[in-house]
Amino acid sequence: MNQTAPNTVSGNQVAQPSSEGSIAQPSRNLRLLESLLERPASVPAQPVQPVQPASPEITLDPESPEPKRGWLATLKTRHMAIIGGFLALVAVPSVVSTGYMAFVAADQYHSFSSFSVRSIEAAPSNDLLGMFTQSSAGSTLSDSYVLVDFILSERMVQMVDEAFGLDAVFERQGMDFFYGIAPDMPIEDRLAYWRGMVTVNFDQTSGIMDLQVKAFTPEMSQKVAAFVIAQSEKLINDLSLTARNEVLRTARDEVQTAEDRLTQTRASLRSYRDASQEADPVEGAKLAAQLVGSLEEQLVKLKTELSTALTQMGGNTPRVRVIRSQISSLENQLTLERQRFGSGASGKGGRSTGQATDVAGRIALYESIQTQNEFAERAYTASLASLEKARVEAGAKQRYLAVFIKPTLSQMAQYPHRLLNPILVTLAGLLLWGVAVMIFYNIRDRH
Repeated sequence: MNQTAPNTVSGNQVAQPSSEGSIAQPSRNLRLLESLLERPASVPAQPVQPVQPASPEITLDPESPEPKRGWLATLKTRHMAIIGGFLALVAVPSVVSTGYMAFVAADQYHSFSSFSVRSIEAAPSNDLLGMFTQSSAGSTLSDSYVLVDFILSERMVQMVDEAFGLDAVFERQGMDFFYGIAPDMPIEDRLAYWRGMVTVNFDQTSGIMDLQVKAFTPEMSQKVAAFVIAQSEKLINDLSLTARNEVLRTARDEVQTAEDRLTQTRASLRSYRDASQEADPVEGAKLAAQLVGSLEEQLVKLKTELSTALTQMGGNTPRVRVIRSQISSLENQLTLERQRFGSGASGKGGRSTGQATDVAGRIALYESIQTQNEFAERAYTASLASLEKARVEAGAKQRYLAVFIKPTLSQMAQYPHRLLNPILVTLAGLLLWGVAVMIFYNIRDRH
């Protein structure tokens, strides 16, 4: 009871607030309670006295009170790191990008154009749109991909640099160092910058390509776009001409081979005719056969006359001797003609080709040369027909660049996106900052 009474009195004293709450502090009440609990047990209980309001002059603790700390003093190191990361990843980039887009970034204008690689062999369409959207069965698909790669290639960058000067077209405008091209850049960096300023979209279904060229003036963007289309058209024409010449070259080679063969056979036929002195040995054989038949007919008549004359006169009469002389001459001539026709022997005035002297040999040689000549003529005729067909097909498969939207001239700047870019920078910073914070707390929870 002696110990509980002081505790009760102290509890009452602690529970009652001071009339001037600005002076009494919780730490003072706590120290007062501790001092009361440390009193010896032999001390008699004192009557409970009403608690008087504490005056500003009375202090129960000889130590001075602790000063009140601000909210920055309560922050821990990790909190400071999170706040610093937010400022570095979100706040500063957002402010910098917003200021750059608003006051530094130069206006950019784009020129738009649409075209397509077409083939003459494609089926015609009734409407104007179908002329450019119809498919040519994939015959121009590869050429379209080649054209896209050509527009975004180093060769195109070099041609634009030679025609306009890449540094002059995309030079930095004022303090805009981000969107302008730096002088004396290597070709790889120029190509990367070119691909950022030029966009080519290709639709496989319709075969249409959309070209967009950006520059710092509308006139320059239109000029560069027109130059790109002109070079693309030249490339397609060169590819078409190369393919056409390749197809025709094979056909021309076949024609040349057939022509050489025909020339050789005709030369052989002419040599034969010069050596044999006859245009056609078959016709000569016919004439020789007719001559032999005529001689035999005359010989038969003379022999008949001789028989008739011997019945009427003696054998030594002049008429009989003349008839016998004529028969002897006809027999000799007949024998000579027969020998030239089939034996290969030739008398005075005989004809020889150097390979065969008889009519049968000459006919066989002539027929062989004539067969080769006819075959060469037919092959030459077929090769000419193939060449003409190849020429028609090559003309039908010829490619061309159909431009149905010429490069436009902008009247208002479309780039850069002055509102969208800062928003994207802010969102990207928030994403990085959030990921970093999540990783930090994940590692902290594990340890």
